[in-house]
Amino acid sequence: MKKLTRPSILRSVLLLIGFLGGILFLSIIGTSTKSTSGVNGQVAASTPVLTAQGKELLNQFSSAFEAAADKVNPSVVPIFSEQVTKVNNPFGTTEDPFRQFFGDDFFKRFFGNQNSGEQKQTIHALGSGVIVSNDGYILTNNHVVDGADKLTVVLKDKQKYTAKVIGRDPQTDVAVVKIDAANLPFATLVNSDEVRIGQWVIAVGNPFQLMHTVTAGIISAKGRSSVNLAEYEDFLQTDASINMGNSGGALADLDGNVIGINTAIVNPTGTGGNIGIGFAIPINMAKTVMHELITKGKIIRGYLGVLPQDINENLVKALNLKSTEGSLVGDVTPDGPAEKGGIERGDIITKFNGTKIENSAQLRNIVAATEPSEEVKINILRDSKEIEKSVILGEKPVDLAASKGGDESPDNKPSKVLGLSVQTLTSDLASQLGYQHDQGVVVTSVEPGSPAEDAGIKQKDLIKEVNRVKVISVQEFNRTMEKIKKGENIALLVRRGQNTFFVAIQLPNA
Repeated sequence: MKKLTRPSILRSVLLLIGFLGGILFLSIIGTSTKSTSGVNGQVAASTPVLTAQGKELLNQFSSAFEAAADKVNPSVVPIFSEQVTKVNNPFGTTEDPFRQFFGDDFFKRFFGNQNSGEQKQTIHALGSGVIVSNDGYILTNNHVVDGADKLTVVLKDKQKYTAKVIGRDPQTDVAVVKIDAANLPFATLVNSDEVRIGQWVIAVGNPFQLMHTVTAGIISAKGRSSVNLAEYEDFLQTDASINMGNSGGALADLDGNVIGINTAIVNPTGTGGNIGIGFAIPINMAKTVMHELITKGKIIRGYLGVLPQDINENLVKALNLKSTEGSLVGDVTPDGPAEKGGIERGDIITKFNGTKIENSAQLRNIVAATEPSEEVKINILRDSKEIEKSVILGEKPVDLAASKGGDESPDNKPSKVLGLSVQTLTSDLASQLGYQHDQGVVVTSVEPGSPAEDAGIKQKDLIKEVNRVKVISVQEFNRTMEKIKKGENIALLVRRGQNTFFVAIQLPNA
């Protein structure tokens, strides 16, 4: 579960219960009351009596949740992960935003303390997954499986299976794993576009290692974005209680059909408790990503080649606009599809193939979901004039840290001696990271406890030189690294933001 968190007793659920009580009050108590004589013959307050009709109504309400839980529960499974890493304290703190949702303290108690003197330690974690086919495909979150050396899925009958990562997509936080099994209970996935705000839902997962826990709430909002959980965000918001270990579990309707994959909770206090704000990836988005990961092993997205930004009230005044609707083009990638189609910096994109654009998140999502090479109609506002442009979309370059399960492409091959992975800087990555007109390799991941981490290297750093030798591709970086002997010191020229500096790293002797 991603780090954004909340307490176990939901104020919103209490309000809903109170609201429900108000609606059902008359039908439940009817007109039947009991009264007792008080002191001096005064009549005490009447005590409501539950009527047969009221009891039946409550039983029907309860039965709906029971049936939904019975249907979806068998398809939601715990996913145990193991990661071998070098740490000083295997159960200490970490900057990983997902760590606290995995409940390492539980595994420390369950498996016992590791030898603190050892260089390598096994970190145990727990998430959830949803079985989506009878032959073992399981939908979950990328952050549940990312970095794991071993994944174990436990079915409700206690059978254990080793899972293989089929593919993962950090940009949506979706991953697909598979176990070698047959005749499995699998979930029914329905159209999440039809979900309505206010409808009842249940969340199923393994919070705090309490397996197959079911909680209830409503859909609080749809289309949530800009919550900094993923690059492509279109979250369902719910007040159904979601906690540590719920990541990758099911958000289901009262028919027991899955409408979302639980992903994160908001916790402004940082304590890991639940405050009634949780987010789930709409199942329509998750299904699209899942299908491409299974069939193609990677995600192919449409690419416009602009840097979009939202329009706030200050921009409305400064640019003399009528509203905050639309997406402002902050920059245009040279020779990209948008530039070739006549879109310029300062344009405001108002429609995409006839769909009204409300904000930048919506624009990113709709572009990504469109097939590359498709010609699209884009309406823009330029100098207070409405203009329509025809643009042929390109294919979005490979995303940072995206990978096919168990497969390392030449352009993202990890340097095991340094403990980091790098990717050639493309024009799109340069635009995203602010490295325009520069060259080098981008750090996509850093292994905890590695020489790279000890030296202060971070994800998204740009490595420009190795021992004063320029590197402009992963191949050049790897060739240069192969010439360096074990135990030697190397000097990396690193750019981070607008600053450039040297980093010295001593390679291990073994």
